[in-house]
Amino acid sequence: MRGTHVGVRCAIAACGVVLMAGLTACGSDKSDEGKSGGNGGQSVGSPLAALKLASQRTDQQHSAKVDGTVKSPMANSDMSGAMDWADGMRANMTMKSKGGAGASAAGGNKPVNVRYTPDAMFMNAAEMGIPAQGKQWIKYDFDTLAKQGGPSGAYLKDQMQNNNPSRSVELLLSTGKVKKVGTEDVRGVEATHYTGVVKVSEMARMQSKGMSKSDLDALEKQLKQSGSESETVDLWIDDKNLLVKKREQAKSKMGVTDSTVFYSDYGTKVTVEEPPASETMDFQKLQQGSQP
Repeated sequence: MRGTHVGVRCAIAACGVVLMAGLTACGSDKSDEGKSGGNGGQSVGSPLAALKLASQRTDQQHSAKVDGTVKSPMANSDMSGAMDWADGMRANMTMKSKGGAGASAAGGNKPVNVRYTPDAMFMNAAEMGIPAQGKQWIKYDFDTLAKQGGPSGAYLKDQMQNNNPSRSVELLLSTGKVKKVGTEDVRGVEATHYTGVVKVSEMARMQSKGMSKSDLDALEKQLKQSGSESETVDLWIDDKNLLVKKREQAKSKMGVTDSTVFYSDYGTKVTVEEPPASETMDFQKLQQGSQP
């Protein structure tokens, strides 16, 4: 059973990386010089003014189709599906791990169905090749993950319950320094490219809504110990002021994490069915049963 235990833990890591690709931030409104208040002296066509409008328009849509790729020291994964953030984050996703520890755990490079609700994520155990005592789904309860993971677990829970594409725009806005790169083609759509750098030590405070000060302090210390210093964020906004592409790049002692996500079909209908309890195995129980 030891192998099962390791495999489950790797599957969590791979899935966590995919989730992190969608993590974004809420920050203060600042001008290009870092001054807040009013319009901050921004011109109508300034990068910050454009991103503020994009944040508002993107948030108002409430749902979208999403697909992307995440490359990290733990796993390389593709994901696709649809998400709805009108009332907590709900999503139906398909994930395929292409290399690293996650690939060996999550059914090799076979697609794995993942469902997200505001309280938990569910991964298809059969598709991952993980014995789950006859159950089809493994449930990862966010409250349990928060308790087991300490500050980083609390951080993951907070993000999963407050996640939506507009927060990527708010993250870049919070830096107060945004550069307009130019106009580029994104899958046949003309979009304006913006870029900026966010200090990782400040990121949690920018984007966490429900974490306590003690957890935030501990998370900041944890991030610094990992060797992470900053994250480069690139966004592409179309002529409807909607986010159509996001790329985040960060370095740590473990290596480089690089994620690219595409958004389309805003307003699409998303229906997420939570697997029946009779077909679900709680991750905590499965983990306990895997201990040597």
